[in-house]
Amino acid sequence: MPSGYEIGVDIGGTFTDMVCRAPDGTARIVKIPTTRGNPAEGAMVALAHAAGAWGVTAAEVRRFVHGTTVATNAVLERKGARVGLITTQGFKDVLEIGRQKRSGMYDLVLKPEAPAFLAPGARRKEVAERIAADGSVLTPLDEAAVRAAADALAADGCEAIAVAFLFAFANPAHELRAAELIRVRHPGLFLSLSHQVDPAFREYERTAVTAFDAYVKPVLDRYLERMETALAAAGVGAPLQVMASRGGVSSSRIARRRPVRLLLSGPAAGVVGGRAAGAECGLDDLITVDIGGTSCDIALIEGGRPLVRFEGAIAGYQLRVPMIDVNAIGAGGGSIAWLDAAGGLRVGPHSAGADPGPAAYGMGGREATVTDASAVLGYLNPDNFAAGAIRLDLAKAHGAIEARIARSMGISAEAAALGIHRVLNAGMAEGIRLVSIRRGFDPRRFALVALGGGGPLHACALAEELAIGRIVVPRHPGVLSAAGLLAAPVEQDMAAAFNRPIDGLEVAAVAAVLAELDQAVAVQMAREATGAAPVRVSHFADVCYIGQAYHLEVPIDLTAEAPLARLTHDFLAAHDRIYGYAAEAPARIVNLRTVHAATPSAHAEAAAVPVRATPTRRRLLLPDPWGWVEAEVRQRGSLEGVTRLAGPAIIEQPDTTVLIWPSWQGRIEAGNLILEREA
Repeated sequence: MPSGYEIGVDIGGTFTDMVCRAPDGTARIVKIPTTRGNPAEGAMVALAHAAGAWGVTAAEVRRFVHGTTVATNAVLERKGARVGLITTQGFKDVLEIGRQKRSGMYDLVLKPEAPAFLAPGARRKEVAERIAADGSVLTPLDEAAVRAAADALAADGCEAIAVAFLFAFANPAHELRAAELIRVRHPGLFLSLSHQVDPAFREYERTAVTAFDAYVKPVLDRYLERMETALAAAGVGAPLQVMASRGGVSSSRIARRRPVRLLLSGPAAGVVGGRAAGAECGLDDLITVDIGGTSCDIALIEGGRPLVRFEGAIAGYQLRVPMIDVNAIGAGGGSIAWLDAAGGLRVGPHSAGADPGPAAYGMGGREATVTDASAVLGYLNPDNFAAGAIRLDLAKAHGAIEARIARSMGISAEAAALGIHRVLNAGMAEGIRLVSIRRGFDPRRFALVALGGGGPLHACALAEELAIGRIVVPRHPGVLSAAGLLAAPVEQDMAAAFNRPIDGLEVAAVAAVLAELDQAVAVQMAREATGAAPVRVSHFADVCYIGQAYHLEVPIDLTAEAPLARLTHDFLAAHDRIYGYAAEAPARIVNLRTVHAATPSAHAEAAAVPVRATPTRRRLLLPDPWGWVEAEVRQRGSLEGVTRLAGPAIIEQPDTTVLIWPSWQGRIEAGNLILEREA
């Protein structure tokens, strides 16, 4: 049994969630309001709570893992660093030109979709140099021009400089030399080099992601330094680890080198937590649905691996960063119900937020929200909502739905509340189809993992809509992102451009590149001090047809018989699954990638101390054919040892409410609540 406590702290916009796992596997949770001026302060408050309420001293903390939106917020709020860009002569406007593809083709006024704000024209400098596509030097680096460009950018007040030379991924010599020259003259400047941030072809994408890296690097560096200082002052000796967008964690020291990898890490921890909950029940094929107050994050896990995509979007800008493929839609407990011009019922994407919140909160909110509908339908206990932190006002919830929706539609408030749920559930079901059917997966063979404060309330409705037969409700779904931080592997990855046709390619050439990548990543993993955890090495190739613009990531196993033939076969299968066809045409490798991951030693959470609570009953309004029903209401802590729990039923716990439909039954397995549809 490992010694010491493990702490996962997920800092969100409203709450800071903490999960503290003891050596015996038991876990305690707490939610602390996030301090917006200094988010690190919320983590310290949570740490102080662990000491005061649970007797966990800082010296006993052996692992501290952190999830943060600081880098993301810096972009969304345009509060990043002042950035300068140095490029190859003739290419300084690549960042502003972008791509021809536009998201709004028929808009009368087209808005810029390239992030030129990162480095406006006056802060983009060119220097004479040129590397050919094969890595040979066509034009030597003009070192005097580099010094002059750095001097001008420093004088202009730049905190960070992005260097993106043409074909630097094929030969980084010029970028490395430019970095040496800049550091000698301006040692206080932060530097981002394109061959280190994104060593792949496509000039605009590589330049943009390097500029984003420079934009957030000073902000994140200062934040992580404050966090490390605060932890040290509190007496925590464990190194600070942070979550990346691909779903792994790394030390803060390594994360500072490529902070752009943290930009899209927000939903990743919840998906990792959902994967861990499924694994405890022996389930590897999962669809996670994380429903919060304003949004719903949906992801698919096949064979225990979340699907990963290599381009996401932030603030409307496409960003080539590997991330767990999450479909986020504007649907949650605070989503506002409204009528469109034709009198049709709509829900979201606008939200009432936490202030004033739903009408039922009694804080001045007048709009009808999903939470108000849940209260009117009888799903929520007004006296025990959010562990009693908020008392719901049923009269105000009923009044808001009556005034905003029911009266105009000529129906009762209860019927309108049921309609709000049906519209919301339909939108979320469509979101699940987008991450499953769109990628060639049949959702019926997956289990649904209900996360967030609202996931367990809507899980049965979503499963019925999609013909999914099994639902997993983890122990603490409302704080599963924090729990996912503790379940995430320590992970490092590295890629190299490898633009070669597969036909006629020698396996030795592929093996040589992957061996070089493995050696470099192994050095990084050694610095992570993963301890006794075994390191799993995975290799991937980005493959596409010759002449095709977009590629697919395909695993490659060099130990298999005829590995390149297997790679081609797997590429064709993936292409057919995703796009609906696979042509017998020549294919090529675009990039090679290695991923090293060390999963922390896992141990099942010990059973909680049973809670003695007498079941009660409450009237609920369910969709047809059930209508009003009498449902048993039980506390989650009283379910240990329960082998069968038949619906209709309500299960209440501090961080969520579980709604079990009449056609479903539940049981406890490995601490998780498993719901299955009756035959």
